[in-house]
Amino acid sequence: MGIKYKLKLKDMKLEYLIEYFKPILNYFKPKQKINNYQDLKDFIQKKSAWISQVTLYGYLKTRMGAKYVLMFEDEIFLGSINKAKWNIYAVAIQDFCLYSISYLKDVYQKHDTEKAREIFLEILSDEEKNQMPTDVLEKNKKEFDERLSKIDWEKHHKDLPFNNSALALYDWSPIAEELKTLDRKIVLNSMILKWDNIKKEFSQIINF
Repeated sequence: MGIKYKLKLKDMKLEYLIEYFKPILNYFKPKQKINNYQDLKDFIQKKSAWISQVTLYGYLKTRMGAKYVLMFEDEIFLGSINKAKWNIYAVAIQDFCLYSISYLKDVYQKHDTEKAREIFLEILSDEEKNQMPTDVLEKNKKEFDERLSKIDWEKHHKDLPFNNSALALYDWSPIAEELKTLDRKIVLNSMILKWDNIKKEFSQIINF
């Protein structure tokens, strides 16, 4: 006959309780506000890195299934993932810099749009120290300047502002083209939906 025992909260150690309820506590924990351009730069850098990695690794895991773990033992494949990661991340930084400054100009009447390029270059400088490849740095600086020359600051944040990074995820993911073609809509939507969540968070914590 099995022993029946009803677990009570008082029987649990404090550290176990904290660990158990941590996700719930984090949900209700007030999010740090974005009060200035330094806060904005940190938020852009953090969220761009997060979305680049979670969408890339998520897609690879979904497409490859059980082979996912084994492929990380393949040096050639690891090199392809690393290349994809940096390229997707750099475009994500572009997108978020342009989106955030466009949003601030339109919603908060902040007219210092030169901050977009300043923040973008500061983040790339940080990532250069983290071994972002030179070709990725130079390519994205050029692309960013081209986008700056054409941007409509009042409208940009409302006009598919994250399409470029979604396309970068699709283009750079190291999956056979014939398979990627089948996944195009799913891959693009996976990135856009995550950006939608970040946009919502951004609008809630911006405090300029």
